[in-house]
Formats: sequence, C-alpha cells, structure tokens
Amino acid sequence: HGGLLPGVATHNSRLQPCCNFVAGRAKGEYLLFLHGDTEVINREWLEEMLMHAQRAQVGAVGAMLYYPNDIIQHAGALIMRERIAVRHAFAGVKRGELGYMGRLCYAQNLSAVSGACLLVKRSLWKEMGGYDESYESCCHDYDLCMRLRRQGMLIVWTPFAEMYHHLQRPEKKKRRNKSLEKIQERDMRLFASKWKEELSRGDPYYNPNFSQFWGDFTLR
Repeated sequence: HGGLLPGVATHNSRLQPCCNFVAGRAKGEYLLFLHGDTEVINREWLEEMLMHAQRAQVGAVGAMLYYPNDIIQHAGALIMRERIAVRHAFAGVKRGELGYMGRLCYAQNLSAVSGACLLVKRSLWKEMGGYDESYESCCHDYDLCMRLRRQGMLIVWTPFAEMYHHLQRPEKKKRRNKSLEKIQERDMRLFASKWKEELSRGDPYYNPNFSQFWGDFTLR
C-alpha cells in the first residue's frame, strides 16, 4: 500500500505537527494515521478500510477500537447537541454486542472517527491542509472530519477493522494530569466554538429522540 513512513511524537512534542510533517513527506496515494498504542486484531483490517477510502465520495475511514478488556472505546463519533460536544458511539459496550439495530455489525456513515486509526486520501489531506495545529491535544481528528464533511465528503466507520487501543479507561485513572486536562478542555472549547452552528443542528446520523448526553442510542 505504498510503504511505511513512520513518525514519532514524544511526550515533549505535539501530535498534530508531527502528523502534518510526516504526511508532507509521504508519496503514497493514501495516508494511514495509526497510534503507537494500538494493536491490530484482524488481518484484513487495512483492506476493509481501503475498500471505502477508494470511493470518490469518501473523505476518511475509521476503525473499531477496543480497550484491552474487550470493551468498546470507539465505534465512530456522534455530535451531542445538548452538550455541544462529540461522543464516541457505543463506548462501554462489550465486544460482540449487536448494538442498536445491529449498528455495531456493519460499515456506515458517521459524523467523525478517531484519529487513532484513520485512513484518508493524500490528495484530500493536502486539500484540507492536514490537521489544524491550533489544537494541542485532542479534537484535531474530529475537526478534520468536519472539514471533509463541509466539502460534501462522507466519513465512514467500519467494524471490520478492529484494534485494541491500550488506553487506560477513564474510570480507572487514579491520577489525573491537571495540565493536560486544561489543555484538552481548551481544545474542546475551540472545537465547540469553531463548529457551533453545525453542532447546534445535531447529528444527521443520530436520532434526536435519543440521549443527547451519552450517545448510547437510548431514549431521552
């Protein structure tokens, strides 16, 4: 698929400039952004993502991410109108569950996907200007998806590209980095301000009668 051009962001460097720098040196037709704390589960994961990325109307493709204990971390992302925020779909659900109307079992269009595993055409990445480096820690991936959608492109999530994401679950964290929390809060405010109009309209792929707080497909 065009070879590998790894980039490393240390704890002293920011991810967004690193991704933009490496992407600028890449020569392949597609760019795959894959976090170093991910672990591939199924052999066909890249083909499953590429089959969608090749479609002319698709802007970016994301994967299914699990915590190491087989609890879903990310099954795409949803816009929560009441929170003016973005939530991971089906977060906390056990691996193997079908989800509402079987939505954990088929590829689908969603509002955004995580940059922990994201595939995009290099031409589109260049057209979008890469990740917005105004974000210091988070929301840069969602921002990219929003910009692609604004250009009429689709964001696809597929459950057939499966990864373990070795992040500590939020409820298990005993020590919080207050400085990082403040940076992330700032990034979330920046995202909410930049996309206020779009967020206020709600998610086109999520029924407004469902909870607008958790994004878990339960009735309000």
